[in-house]
Amino acid sequence: MSEVETIEITEEKIKGWEKYTLGEVAEYLNGRAFKPEEWENKGLPIIRIQNLNDPEASYNYSTKDFKDRYLVQSGDLLFAWSASLDAYIWKGGNAWLNQHIFKVVPRDFIDNRFLFHYLKRIIRDLYAKSHGSGMVHVTKKKFENTEILVPPLKLQHRIVEKIEELFSDLDNGIQNLKKVKQQLETYKQSVLKAAFEGKFTKQWREQQEDLPTPEELKRHIEKEQEEYRQKQLKEWEQEVDEWEEQGEPGKKPRKPMKGRTFDPLDEELDSLPKLPNNWEWIRISDTVSRVEYGTSQKSEDSGDMPVLRMGNMQDGKFVWDDLVYSNDPEEIEKYLLQPGDVLFNRTNSPELVGKTALYKGKKKAIFAGYLIRLNQINTIIDARYLTYYLNSYEAQNYGNKVKTDGVNQSNINGTKLSGYPLPFTCLQEQKKVADMIDSRLSIVDQTEKTIEQELQKAKALRQSILKKAFEGKLIS
Repeated sequence: MSEVETIEITEEKIKGWEKYTLGEVAEYLNGRAFKPEEWENKGLPIIRIQNLNDPEASYNYSTKDFKDRYLVQSGDLLFAWSASLDAYIWKGGNAWLNQHIFKVVPRDFIDNRFLFHYLKRIIRDLYAKSHGSGMVHVTKKKFENTEILVPPLKLQHRIVEKIEELFSDLDNGIQNLKKVKQQLETYKQSVLKAAFEGKFTKQWREQQEDLPTPEELKRHIEKEQEEYRQKQLKEWEQEVDEWEEQGEPGKKPRKPMKGRTFDPLDEELDSLPKLPNNWEWIRISDTVSRVEYGTSQKSEDSGDMPVLRMGNMQDGKFVWDDLVYSNDPEEIEKYLLQPGDVLFNRTNSPELVGKTALYKGKKKAIFAGYLIRLNQINTIIDARYLTYYLNSYEAQNYGNKVKTDGVNQSNINGTKLSGYPLPFTCLQEQKKVADMIDSRLSIVDQTEKTIEQELQKAKALRQSILKKAFEGKLIS
């Protein structure tokens, strides 16, 4: 939490409201410590914190009977006091409660939903009382000693009605904004689909007289690959000469590896979209000198050089939040990013693995081991074109076919990435395609920023409503 707002209950009370502690207004029953060997595939679901935070999270089950204190029913108030603090109204029918969550049983003078909204209001205050860094928690004593102001029961009911009326309007607005976000995502993919089927540049091609044929494109690739390799070999030989002149300190410079050769795309062509006459399906390996994994060294909270991780990749760009750092000069030299580097996320959740971002060099950084740098040959492939394609549905669909699935994570290694099919055209047309995508998606980016600002305003408004409600200002 960046800035914690602490709510203090002073002696000056709202007229008719009484001061209580959380421990006085309800009983808090902690869930049972279920062991993994007790989990089953049938029976009543076991509510863990991830099931409260994420509606898509899978449940564990149990067919056994336990004490009534661990049984949760629809309408029960729950409070997660560890990992992420928050209040919830359970709606999933009968279930068993796991540890680190309280079942809240209000006294007869306090409304269940009034207490729910009050807990939502003071979450930041409770975070201020929590312990730990990664797995934060608030002790039961500190939790129960937290003071609140409680009005008469009839007024509680009126306050809850007003809060939920306002929240209903707010939720409708939020749903509309989220719907627009989904529509924008669909539009993005339709833009990429049209772009990589050559539809955006159809008119441009018709105006050209000397576009290369697919056979000429292949010869161009072979020529540029060989020239690039010869250049690398020459640079390596110079490095070896310097290394020998200096008395052979450290390791001998590594000889550049030859790119991997893949089988032709013959069998895969039937499942790939049809391309314009002067385009050709090739593999990513045809456009890069090699693919390279990032640093595997443990990062620090502060240091000389930021280390970009998979969480820093958003919508084809890098965000500079939640950074870690490296202080190792050798690692920094080896993994230092250059403007135009394309980075591919090789390990992530199944829906996010394979996301790709273009490093533009605004700030110096190196990259972490869950990312792959594609050392593309810039005389063959445009970096923006490659980045956009790897974020397209067609590329994601191919990635889903070749990825390796583990527990909650998927992986696409460098070899599989090198084998990706890629719709290829001359460099001049690639840049045209990338420009046209840029112009369309820049409008989408701006709209998404506006939506995100509105969602943040809605979040602030929700807190404002709760603030007024529990200061006695929402209902006269």
